[in-house]
Amino acid sequence: MAGMNIDDIDMQILAELQDNGRMTNVDLAKKVGLTAPPCLRRVRSLEDNGVIKSYHAMIDQASLGYSITVFAMVSLKSQAEADLKAFEDHVAHLPEVRECHMLNGEIDFMLKVVARDLQSFQQFLTSQLTPAPNVVSVKTSLTIRTAKNLPGVPLRK
Repeated sequence: MAGMNIDDIDMQILAELQDNGRMTNVDLAKKVGLTAPPCLRRVRSLEDNGVIKSYHAMIDQASLGYSITVFAMVSLKSQAEADLKAFEDHVAHLPEVRECHMLNGEIDFMLKVVARDLQSFQQFLTSQLTPAPNVVSVKTSLTIRTAKNLPGVPLRK
């Protein structure tokens, strides 16, 4: 992405695709005031330069039986790079972990975890997360409700 100049039209393209990633190129071109070929070239350039990383469907987790969302604050015994990487590699293979953020401060990692119910979360916690490499403690907070959950970043149109 280094060196890519993102102009106002690119920002409009990004905003439209962030709102509706299934939009056809023809519809996108109309919305941003281009014809289809240059619009597609711009989208491909944004993809090739890593500005657009992927396209996703936002799925209602409860409709698939995942009724629990938990934030887990993980502290490690060591913050040596090899130990941090070992933990990241471990959680990368856990499908219940939907997000993993390394933090600055008392807590080393914040995880967003989904589970079908409290029992399955407890099983995950005791069999997958607590025994993970270098883990010294895990503090959890169960969400009561989600008031806002927007993907992406704020973009001007």
